[in-house]
Amino acid sequence: MARESGRKLIASNKKARHDYHIEDTYEAGIVLTGTEVKSLRAGRASLVDGFALIKDGEVWLQNVHIPEYAEGSWTNHEPRRPRKLLLHKREILRLLGKTRETGLTLVPLSLYFRDGKAKVELALARGKRAYDKRQALAERHAQREIARALGRRVKGHRM
Repeated sequence: MARESGRKLIASNKKARHDYHIEDTYEAGIVLTGTEVKSLRAGRASLVDGFALIKDGEVWLQNVHIPEYAEGSWTNHEPRRPRKLLLHKREILRLLGKTRETGLTLVPLSLYFRDGKAKVELALARGKRAYDKRQALAERHAQREIARALGRRVKGHRM
């Protein structure tokens, strides 16, 4: 079997970009069991309620749902178990310093395979308030209307 190359997206957390201001992103490896890898290769995972925390100098991914592997037996994994993330020590120390600031948290943005290894894209993020979310929606709507109007103008239609 040929080795995988490139990036294959498994799951993305679209709600995170809506609920948080993304300050910085990091790529981390994940420690997984065999049935978790097989379940991910089938494209089954959910990052919706996921977050990461730093405990005893290690980064742990919490509340990420990787369903049990259908063909698994007694060796199947627990779907929402904490999973260790693999980062360099200096990255962990930098994240530890930043998450101690008020309002900053670690949120998974996407889960993917890179060159056959499971990776997670972590974001150092600050929560948005309700009015920030409404403002972002209004800006997106305005941009869509502008693009639509320009598209009509290019096609020769009158407004």
